Amino acid sequence: MNNMGNKRARSTWARAAGVALCGLSIFAFLGDAAAQASRPASSSSFSSKDIQMVAPPLDNYTQGLLLGEVWARPDLSQRDRSIVTLAVLIARNQPSELPFYLNRALDNGVKPEEISEIITHLAFYSGWPNAMAAVSATRPVFEERKITGKQLPSAKVQLLPLDKETDDKRAKSVDENFGKVAPGVVQYTTDALFRDLWLRPGLAPRDRSMVTVSALVASGQVAQITYHLNRAMDSSLTERQASEMLTQLAFYAGWPNVFSAMPVFKDVFAKRTVGAADK
Repeated sequence: MNNMGNKRARSTWARAAGVALCGLSIFAFLGDAAAQASRPASSSSFSSKDIQMVAPPLDNYTQGLLLGEVWARPDLSQRDRSIVTLAVLIARNQPSELPFYLNRALDNGVKPEEISEIITHLAFYSGWPNAMAAVSATRPVFEERKITGKQLPSAKVQLLPLDKETDDKRAKSVDENFGKVAPGVVQYTTDALFRDLWLRPGLAPRDRSMVTVSALVASGQVAQITYHLNRAMDSSLTERQASEMLTQLAFYAGWPNVFSAMPVFKDVFAKRTVGAADK
């Protein structure tokens, strides 16, 4: 009986300790996010001094080349660069860098409502866990800047008008190709994505496409770029802006991902030029 009692006591203690440790880890994670949000803005979540202690050349490139030169290039606005960068960080699940770039985005004119929509949009294109990590990193930034629910989009909104003829063609093509492979995916592609998410007015169609293209490049999903880049350019993204997106993406998603994407961009640009000339 004593042995059984001791075993039960040890088991109870172990469960209690596990719950306590889990709780501590959650609080520690949230505490880290809050601490990052409250750090003085430098090149990232790390101060310039922090980077110099490990990689002085990296700090030099960060301060001079990236933040000093690349961000100042004229063919893409500071606001658009912020949107592209946030999309990369969320798509690649890199929340530790988000507080600095969220603050920079807000300073560059990206609205809290738009940030909320970017996170929501990327839940579908990069996965729910990545979006939830972005929520954890964004919450303390919003709290510090006193951003409230009044500045955020409602869950239910009046959707933008649907181009039914165009979307019916898209839906038919997807159904013919994949309806028997994954009918659930086909259903939600139409019902949840293109006839709901994409029609939410809190993020302009051009910007929503720009977020999607950035996430695809950052994730190495080149097969999906053609459709979404054309959609972005149909929504007024210019070739020069799309080109400059690649420059921004090279620094935040890496050269290999951008070089993999460049042939797709080149092909889209060429076909649109020929198409425009034929009209």
